[in-house]
Amino acid sequence: MSDQQQLSSEAWEKGQSIALSCPEFKPDVEEEWLAEESVSCYNCRYRRFVGSGIRCMKSLFNS
Repeated sequence: MSDQQQLSSEAWEKGQSIALSCPEFKPDVEEEWLAEESVSCYNCRYRRFVGSGIRCMKSLFNS
């Protein structure tokens, strides 16, 4: 995902909403952020890019 315009505004809002309620959210380094909001799944250190979206991988890191 190289361009923010590929995502709908609903996707950005959903990413923020999920992250705000996620007790495991950890921000990635700021240089890797995609969303304007600091708390967003798109800015989480546990997100990985797959296809045209992202996948939460926190379960692999939090055993």
